[in-house]
This record gives sequence, C-alpha cells and structure tokens, in this order.
Amino acid sequence: MLSESEVRAVLSRLCVKLGFCLPPIAQEQLASAAPADVRGFVDAVFVAEGLDPSTADRHLYRQVRDVVSDGYANAANGPKRDA
Repeated sequence: MLSESEVRAVLSRLCVKLGFCLPPIAQEQLASAAPADVRGFVDAVFVAEGLDPSTADRHLYRQVRDVVSDGYANAANGPKRDA
C-alpha cells in the first residue's frame, strides 16, 4: 500500500512523463484511499482522466502501469539509504 506522499509522487511522475495530470479532487481521493494493487491504481487513474481502462490504448496503459508499478515496488522496498 502506498502512503499519501508516495501516491503524490507517483501522480507527479504520471503528470510529467505521460500527461496524466489528475484534477486536485481526484488526487486527494487517491492519496487518502490508494488502491491496494497496481492494477486498481492504474484503473483509477484512467477513470479519473475520463477514460475507460478496458478500452484504453494498450501501449499507453502499459506506460502508466510501469510508472505505478515502480511506485509500488519502491514502497515495498522501503526508503532508499545513501551508501
């Protein structure tokens, strides 16, 4: 599960890298109740953008999934430490 700050970091990366810049209310909803898994998060992002995840361009869906997946993997691995 992502913390609020981790959700915001993922949403920021989605906005900068892929142009998925969710409205503030959608950002708040995701930050306060992030889906437990990558697919749920990706689908929520598409819905917040007014898109149907089941009919979305597969390449774009994978790009979004990759960004979200990285966020979940980083959260699972804990904070990075300087060597």
